[in-house]
Amino acid sequence: MTNDILIAILATSVMVGTPILFASLGEILTERAGILNLGVEGVMLVGAVSGFAVALFSHNPWLGVTGAMLAGGALALAHAVLSVTLKANQVVSGLALALFGAGLSGYLGKSLVGIPLPVKIAASKVPLLGDIPFLGPVLFQQDGMVYLGYLLAPALWYLLFRTRTGLSVRAVGENPGAADALGISVSLTRYACTIAGGMLAGAGGAYLSLAYAPAWLENMTAGRGWIAIALVIFAAWNPLYALAGAYLFGGIDALSLRLQAMNVTVSPFFLRMLPYLFTLLVLVLVTRKSTRHRFGAPKALGLPYEREER
Repeated sequence: MTNDILIAILATSVMVGTPILFASLGEILTERAGILNLGVEGVMLVGAVSGFAVALFSHNPWLGVTGAMLAGGALALAHAVLSVTLKANQVVSGLALALFGAGLSGYLGKSLVGIPLPVKIAASKVPLLGDIPFLGPVLFQQDGMVYLGYLLAPALWYLLFRTRTGLSVRAVGENPGAADALGISVSLTRYACTIAGGMLAGAGGAYLSLAYAPAWLENMTAGRGWIAIALVIFAAWNPLYALAGAYLFGGIDALSLRLQAMNVTVSPFFLRMLPYLFTLLVLVLVTRKSTRHRFGAPKALGLPYEREER
């Protein structure tokens, strides 16, 4: 494998991993507050179609990203109402959200299929950094959302582990009764984190339709929302690990695409399965009894909070 091919694979890995990164960071924030949202796939799809529609009519891709985030936040708000206020089963609510989002995006985007996008989030080289041998083409000749992902992961880590706000979020996810006794609003915290997580997932969907493949296709996320949920476990609910994990998952996908382009004598269907097989392998490894204690899931994850139970 030549150096140019390796650079191309790694650069593509970063691009492919970016929507997964945004979605997984949003899910980490949501789960740290104790809310399990399995509807990430549906939220990403609605974000993708909303972002594409707004960018198509406004001719501004960043307005498209904003529209996608608002749409993702609105769907996440519905999940928060069901999970926090109505105390519904969070697994059922999340799965319903995934199905609803897939159907809604298909309905809203039916008239948008096949329409070329006049604008997209284009790549731009970072001065000086983009000229660094090997690393420059891989990391610093990308588009603005990729660079935003570089900053967002450490920023979220800092928020969760180095600020009072992050301490409150983690307290709500670990022991909502104790957090409530200390004067922290459990409901408000969970609402805020769920909505913010949905907005990030919506942004991940927008990346697909505005940068990675500037067009709208039904079900274009192709399971990336489920990979993002698996990545949360793989990353042990740590945003910095999610940054590395997202690009690792993206690398598996990029490698399968490169192997297909090189006419490797392996079924293309098997190659397309590689990212999902890798996801299953990771889940099996990190959920084994011998390693489970190392991956500290929030203790109140998925459990509704009743104030009378303090």
